[in-house]
Amino acid sequence: MRFRHPDGSTVHLAYCTNVHPAETLDGVRAQLRDHCEPVRRRLGRDRLGIGLWLAKDAARTLVSDPSALRGLRTELDRRGLEVVTLNGFPYEGFGAEEVKYRVYKPDWADPERLDHTTSLARVLAGLLPDDVTHGSISTLPLAWRTAYDDGRPETARTALLTLAERLDALEELTGRDIRVGLEPEPGCTVETTADAIAPLAAVGHDRIGICVDTCHLATSFEDPHIALDALTEARIPVVKSQLSAALHAEHPHLPDVREALAAFDEPRFLHQTRTATAAGLRGTDDLGEALKGDALPDASAWRAHFHVPLHAAPAAPLTATLPVLKAALSRLVGGPQPLTRHLEVETYTWQALPLELRPRFRSQLVDGIAAELTLARDLLTDLGLKELP
Repeated sequence: MRFRHPDGSTVHLAYCTNVHPAETLDGVRAQLRDHCEPVRRRLGRDRLGIGLWLAKDAARTLVSDPSALRGLRTELDRRGLEVVTLNGFPYEGFGAEEVKYRVYKPDWADPERLDHTTSLARVLAGLLPDDVTHGSISTLPLAWRTAYDDGRPETARTALLTLAERLDALEELTGRDIRVGLEPEPGCTVETTADAIAPLAAVGHDRIGICVDTCHLATSFEDPHIALDALTEARIPVVKSQLSAALHAEHPHLPDVREALAAFDEPRFLHQTRTATAAGLRGTDDLGEALKGDALPDASAWRAHFHVPLHAAPAAPLTATLPVLKAALSRLVGGPQPLTRHLEVETYTWQALPLELRPRFRSQLVDGIAAELTLARDLLTDLGLKELP
């Protein structure tokens, strides 16, 4: 979906296909047929943006076989779909029964992360619509914190500098400007937007910036205006933003609140949980850990890294952090000029929701994704952006 900003530029809105994880190119094509095109039709749109997730095997196939890349581009066009952004965070296995800490491997101190991201950039340059020259890729925020010591930070910085040089060369070759954004996430080396400033300043290249995920922003109790003002002051480019909402529990000391939270404790994904105390941010790596005894102070609100559907807040006594998303969006695209032109709805946890909230049929998932995009569209038009055909 495209929108005209009051400054005349185009802002793109997509939804991320990591909600339909596939490891192979055939699986990606099935996503387009079974999910993406039906969402477009449900919205009554001639064109729909998707934030494509490509696992390592699918990406390698597309890079090694130019005819496969041309074929995918043709199929996107035929189904009324377009790609201006890729989700490069998960490497493989995002559809596994247990993902948890695996999603952070390989990290940016591992040469394979650089090679994979380079492949994604080459693929994206071939998938961009004819009238679009700028593409974006989100990636993990360097590494999970416990595996990042000794010389790894310098190795990661060197890898990002090498990536920037490759992106420069790619633009010279193709005319396509591809940029990559580190996506701060609780528990990682770069947990917050504030944590991102120093390593990105050390890289010092405008092709490498930040991806602001509004669920992660909220989970870490960051104020969107303060966070985005600091990035602007530091001249850190916002490459893209993922529109998502976290789980919020205002009174975690109450038994009924803990019972409600326990329904979201599931074995597939990591749900880092945080609370803001007078001594600073406290947290656990997973929601189940937070619910055990006094592992996490419960005198003030908790937030959990669980991407809940944007249009459907959980039942009381829980809520979602949609107000944080709205505040971030107003700062990202509500000003005289947008801070980013790539927005991506990223609710990948539909099948990890409590059983009674999960979509039972494909059509229900299509309805849910369409409802999320409709909400995002309404937020953008309320900010003065005009939806384009």
